[in-house]
Amino acid sequence: MTIAHPPLPYAQDALEPHISADTLATHHGKHHKAYVDKVNAAIEGTDLADKPLEEIVHHAEGSGNKGLFNNAAQSWNHAFYWESLSPSKTTPAGDLAAAIDRDFGSLDELKKKLKETAVNHFASGWAWLVSRDGTLSVTDTHDAGTELTAGIKPLLVIDVWEHAYYIDRKNLRPAYVDAVVDELLNWDFAAENLARDTTWTYPA
Repeated sequence: MTIAHPPLPYAQDALEPHISADTLATHHGKHHKAYVDKVNAAIEGTDLADKPLEEIVHHAEGSGNKGLFNNAAQSWNHAFYWESLSPSKTTPAGDLAAAIDRDFGSLDELKKKLKETAVNHFASGWAWLVSRDGTLSVTDTHDAGTELTAGIKPLLVIDVWEHAYYIDRKNLRPAYVDAVVDELLNWDFAAENLARDTTWTYPA
């Protein structure tokens, strides 16, 4: 079994004008694929060859295999990021909306916190909305760091590596973050993750 490079959950131009088809062709078609290819090359012929990606990420982190961890975690993070975006604008509802109001005061305050965390994160990394025992918070991880291994449940993520926005925005990360938070976040996906008993799993 090899780790899949899953297709985008929408057409390559579906996020325009906020994220271009050119960006997705490079980001998904080249960067994400390269991470997946490197994982598959690293696990070929080993005991990990038939394991799901989540198990590979945990094993690599525990064993200190930085190269394998970087590529496996980046593969997982990217697939989770594609699902965190939606070409159709969504709005939190039900239990998710109630949890946001309880833990942040309002959706506007959550969006403000997400933007601040994503924009102010130094260098490459990820800004996350997570649930720890039902309580929501915003976190960030550096480089290939992933909340998959933190014992908490990721609900949404924003990629703040330069390859996520440089083709469209050059160095203007804040403009990219504003577009993602205000127009593209998939709140339906977040609600599904909150309701799910387990963490989201990478597509086989």
